[in-house]
Amino acid sequence: KKKTDIITFPPKVLELPTSVVMPVQQQSEPVTGAYKAAVDHFLLHGRKNDVSPEEQENILPCDVNESQTCALQQLIGSAKTLTSREDLLNTLRHHLLVHTARSNGYSKLMLGDSCTRLAVKLLISISLGRGAQLAQDVGFSDSRYGDIISVRPMRDYSAKEIAFYNHMFNVPYVSVPSLHTKTQDKASIQRLTESFVTKLQTDFPSTVSTIYRTSEKLQTADLSSSAAADGSRCLLCLCSLDTVTDVASALQATLISEQLSHTKIQGPESELSTAEECCSIKGEGSCGGTGGGVVCCSSAKEVDTPDLRELMCYSCQLTIRDMSSIHHLPHYILLEAQRRHRRSLMREEIREFLLDADEDD
Repeated sequence: KKKTDIITFPPKVLELPTSVVMPVQQQSEPVTGAYKAAVDHFLLHGRKNDVSPEEQENILPCDVNESQTCALQQLIGSAKTLTSREDLLNTLRHHLLVHTARSNGYSKLMLGDSCTRLAVKLLISISLGRGAQLAQDVGFSDSRYGDIISVRPMRDYSAKEIAFYNHMFNVPYVSVPSLHTKTQDKASIQRLTESFVTKLQTDFPSTVSTIYRTSEKLQTADLSSSAAADGSRCLLCLCSLDTVTDVASALQATLISEQLSHTKIQGPESELSTAEECCSIKGEGSCGGTGGGVVCCSSAKEVDTPDLRELMCYSCQLTIRDMSSIHHLPHYILLEAQRRHRRSLMREEIREFLLDADEDD
């Protein structure tokens, strides 16, 4: 049974503005006591807005367009594996949270990640090739979006401690199923890692705490506003690009090996099939051509969407590569990709007239 009906956020995520995937420079404001003041304000005024789970089900948005729902289902269905679907859903959900925070004037985004969840997430991130982004994915504070800072205040408590607290004090909660609910352990990397950590925690109670303490030692350098303006952020997760490496690197070796494994030998039969699939009118032969080569004019028409791999980190490249078509992506992501591509071309044209940042003159 397909699980496209358990998406836990509205399909309006496809209509977000392009500013969601653009880091905004943080305004200078006093940071001392800002987090404590936000918590105190919630304790004083936030509990007035608390609603029961039954009331939350009644206030769910009912004005969801059917076409948006179908488009969102096509987007999730375009990912071939459950691993890519969960990673894509997590990214889109974070985009929606950031947009909601900006729309309501909030500067802090408090996430409910527990110590157990962060320990699992650390191993998942390593398995998905997000080693360079671990400090932002599992750290206490995440400032990749600039004006919106994501914090994880529950990271010092395990999932069992939180469950006991909710049971003892009758804290209302909402149980939200995920894509890998009631699936086998090997259904996805996320599901397999979660099963591995929880089973190991049963026999060795210090497993989660050991993994969690390791994540506390990770740090990352913050990107300046000029670096963010140069497009050195991932198009999806907005972390720093880890694909800008030297020629002699492990990443380049992996990419070259993958390219060679997918390269097809060009022979007379392949050239004939290329000519037959040409976009020219039937009966007029090939439309390509100088020097005896068979070049279809349809290749010149696929310039609207730039190569997204150059704008993404290694992990997001794997997610996009697993999709059947990138045209199922939300419109705001494709627009931002086109904007970055145009700025890159413009910068390449005026490169010889620009001054390097390292020059002292």
